[in-house]
Amino acid sequence: MSILDVENLYKTYGDKVLFDHLSFTISEKERIGLIGVNGTGKSTLLHVLAGKDSAEEGTIRHANAFHVEYLPQTPRFEGAVTALDYIYSGNSPLMAVLRNYEHALEDLDEDPLNSVKQEKLLIQQQKMDAAGAWEAEAAAKTILSQLGIRAFHTPVAEFSGGQKKRVALARALIQPADLLILDEPTNHLDNETIEWLEESLGQYPGALLVVTHDRYFLNRVTKRIFELDHGKLYVYDGNYEIFLEKKAEREEQESADEAKHRNQLRRELSWLRRGAKARSTKQRARVERVHQMMEHKGPEAKQSVDIAVGTTRLGKKVIEASGLTKRFGRRTLIDDFNLLVTPGESLGIIGRNGSGKTTLLNMLAQRTAPDAGRVEIGETVKIGYYTQEHVEMNENLRVIDYIKEVAQVMTTADGQQVTAEQMLERFLFPRSEQYTYIRKLSGGERKRLYLLRILMTEPNVLFLDEPTNDLDTETLTILEDYLLQFPGTIITVSHDRYFLDRIADRLIAFEEGKIRRFEGNYSEYLADRKKRRDAEHAAVPDRTKIVRTQEKTPAKKKKLTYKEQQEWNGIEDRISELEEKADQLKQAVADAGSDAGKAQSLYEQQQEVEAELERAIERWTELSLLVEELEQK
Repeated sequence: MSILDVENLYKTYGDKVLFDHLSFTISEKERIGLIGVNGTGKSTLLHVLAGKDSAEEGTIRHANAFHVEYLPQTPRFEGAVTALDYIYSGNSPLMAVLRNYEHALEDLDEDPLNSVKQEKLLIQQQKMDAAGAWEAEAAAKTILSQLGIRAFHTPVAEFSGGQKKRVALARALIQPADLLILDEPTNHLDNETIEWLEESLGQYPGALLVVTHDRYFLNRVTKRIFELDHGKLYVYDGNYEIFLEKKAEREEQESADEAKHRNQLRRELSWLRRGAKARSTKQRARVERVHQMMEHKGPEAKQSVDIAVGTTRLGKKVIEASGLTKRFGRRTLIDDFNLLVTPGESLGIIGRNGSGKTTLLNMLAQRTAPDAGRVEIGETVKIGYYTQEHVEMNENLRVIDYIKEVAQVMTTADGQQVTAEQMLERFLFPRSEQYTYIRKLSGGERKRLYLLRILMTEPNVLFLDEPTNDLDTETLTILEDYLLQFPGTIITVSHDRYFLDRIADRLIAFEEGKIRRFEGNYSEYLADRKKRRDAEHAAVPDRTKIVRTQEKTPAKKKKLTYKEQQEWNGIEDRISELEEKADQLKQAVADAGSDAGKAQSLYEQQQEVEAELERAIERWTELSLLVEELEQK
């Protein structure tokens, strides 16, 4: 059943047509990915659908009670709103109940003996009961915890950009909505959190429309792809992999149709040149058709980067780090770390946010001094550093001038000169757009331009800090193709799994307080990590292991040991106790109300008890099999 119908949507930006009479529908529980080159109007389309912008022509129809929840790329927060205040904002009855309860509780905290405030809180608690809102409140705090937000009552203005995005994402997930619109939701999320988000969206009750550069995310979450290309919308049923296949088929068919059109036009022009007399109506109609064919615009030429950019010579010594240590306050991020970076290697750095990835990258580039240890960089090394932080750009410069500030030309591997204009074309800035002012570019277009500026310096060692953030999938493919041809050394911090699989052949992983080296790409690392965790989970202390007979000495066990017998006698009572304790903690989490600190502590205790319960059940299974085996003898 359709929940949103769009017909003939038309919108321009200056001389550029963003939407050329777009028409489409969105149905209940659909999972749609919206893709397109930066600057084509993806975020503008989201704004229009969310009611935050309008189109010049066209209609959007939906039910009167229809509600859209929208997560922008860069959320904005007003005043001193806290995390919990923000996620409870909204007009839904459930959010109103939660918000009023929080305010009543906060008022009573300021004056605990005030009988009027006590009565007010009691009334709000009754409304929470009637609305079944306790579970929603616990869910809100759980989502915030999963997204790494612990300071529930801290003003969001004090958070980092990544934390702000996580708070906004939590609100979007919690608010009831018919259509959830997410603009780059995986930015600032580490890989484990992205995996959790994928699972959560699989259970989301409404429809989903998402813009993201994360191609694995698109593959796992979406079932339909909208491609916005030069004002047109192309719709593909299937995930990202299927989209790539169907798009290739579409472009191949368009090329064949265009070739057929050119051949027909050539024949018609030949007919005209022979001097055919247009005396009859039929002949005049044919002449008219020829002119129409000449005005026909074929498919846009597909732009790409197909260059082997040269670099300055890189010697045998690249980077050598020894004994690196870095602390922030009492926390040690990096302790006595050693690394040898060799010519031509591609090194990926992965781990949770805040684990020290960017700090390590900055120390290796000698941008940050270690507390202990040293970094030596080879004499021939020329570093190009792409940072994820906001880069100041002179918005009054034109695109071409911004690049020419660095270099007018660059040299390819075969010694040819490539001009700044040619490089811009290959990075999806056609000549017609090269004199555009930077202030008119979208966020993604600016990132693409900044990336090209780094590459124009012809470095032989590239440092890339989250290079895939805010880049569209087509630009990512261009970047990856460039890096695969890059003859120098690459060191990148990234959470983009697809990007790491294509680029990195070696990883440095920040894992629970330690740094681990891994030879292979990211998917191989994930498989290895799962294998290690499964092995750790299955391992039990030697004293509880079942005694196994060896192949060469097939002696049969005749009875349980004294310790095993004692364990077997009490294990069912132990399981019952743990089950009861887990249920009590679960209820306590729900009863914690707005006491976020208490709720978090109880939730962690619940997780520990449930893990212990799982181990006890596994041990009961082992012992029961052993008892059954002995009874059969």
